[in-house]
Amino acid sequence: MPTAAHRHAQDLGRFVMASPSSFHAAAEGARRLGEAGFEVLSETEEWPTGPGGYAVVRDGALIAWSVPDGAGPRTPFRILGAHTDSPSFKLKPKPTTGRHGWLQAGVEVYGGPMLNSWLDRELRLAGRLVTHDGGQHLVATGPLLRFPQLAIHLDRTVNDGLTLGKQQHMNPVWGLGEPSSADLLGLLAKAAGVDAASVGGFDVVAADAQEPAVFGAHEELFASGRLDNLSSVHAGLVALQRAHEHPSAGGDSIAVLAAFDHEEVGSASRSGASGPFLEDVLARIGDGLGAAATDRRRALAGSWHLSADAGHALHPNYAERHDPANHPVLNGGPLLKINANQRYATDAPGAALFAALCTEAEVPYQEFVSNNDLPCGSTIGPLTATRLGIRTVDVGIPLLSMHSARELAGLQDPWRLALVAERFFRH
Repeated sequence: MPTAAHRHAQDLGRFVMASPSSFHAAAEGARRLGEAGFEVLSETEEWPTGPGGYAVVRDGALIAWSVPDGAGPRTPFRILGAHTDSPSFKLKPKPTTGRHGWLQAGVEVYGGPMLNSWLDRELRLAGRLVTHDGGQHLVATGPLLRFPQLAIHLDRTVNDGLTLGKQQHMNPVWGLGEPSSADLLGLLAKAAGVDAASVGGFDVVAADAQEPAVFGAHEELFASGRLDNLSSVHAGLVALQRAHEHPSAGGDSIAVLAAFDHEEVGSASRSGASGPFLEDVLARIGDGLGAAATDRRRALAGSWHLSADAGHALHPNYAERHDPANHPVLNGGPLLKINANQRYATDAPGAALFAALCTEAEVPYQEFVSNNDLPCGSTIGPLTATRLGIRTVDVGIPLLSMHSARELAGLQDPWRLALVAERFFRH
């Protein structure tokens, strides 16, 4: 009999396969919420003002919220923030290239992928096509591309250290022939059901085509593409639906899932965490509840933001790269991410809140702090805290192989994060 954690992982796998691009992730999240009774809104239309569940999509970002009975102008927010994008390769404006009898795709590196992990695996293309009339069309192919590695017979030193040039070596093949007689964009247009001549622009990335898998001696491991950070988006979706179906009494807070785009490239976009999307939505929610300017400030002062993004588990072959006193492991529970230099936004009140939530949810948790010689990356947590002044704590599930085409998690941790997120929404 599958456990709750196993069922959660299987559903996470389905979510990942339905979300090969940020645009697909936002659309799939909105679809799931719509089936759960949420009303999917348009930014250009007037929004309902009463209690209920709502969602809105802006490009590759999704914000959804649940307004309980009894909510008023100063009701605070409980915001779980995540991101829909992952490191990858994005099609260039002239995508059909090739030489020496091979068809290749012109791609630009998106974010910081581990280049070697993308070699010798089948890849999909996915994203959006925009036609001259302004229509947006999601498109996703089956296995189509591959970055073939040079055989060891032609590079006897490859196992001494592989060096990949982003421009020279990361040009995937997708068929045989001459570029003059091929059209990769036309292939995508056909898959989307539109005329290639009508396509005026496109945002298309590569994604791993392999299905996620549960494996290990006791089926305790879970491998998948885009766990950074669809694991957090999916946990937030599950938690928001459950909190909406069984709200806490009294309308103590408004639960919000904010799944931003472009985190892997700095978040500076209209759909990224440094942009105005979340602020716009919170202001419109407040308007619907009759909030004046002072009411909004009081609501934000009483709010919390749980910034959920994947973190690093201890690697058994590289233990010296980790902090010697903090060794988070897979299936040890979600991470509380701490950094003295504010690369993560967690402070003492945030740490105390997360500890209390995990206790209530009966979920173990682990601290993550970086080795001083290896500074960590950052998250949307400090960005949202800076932009809105909301108290923020950074968390996430532990992973190995972060930024690989296929990442590794523990089976238990995604489910545990969803349980803690549900408690957070009810807090």
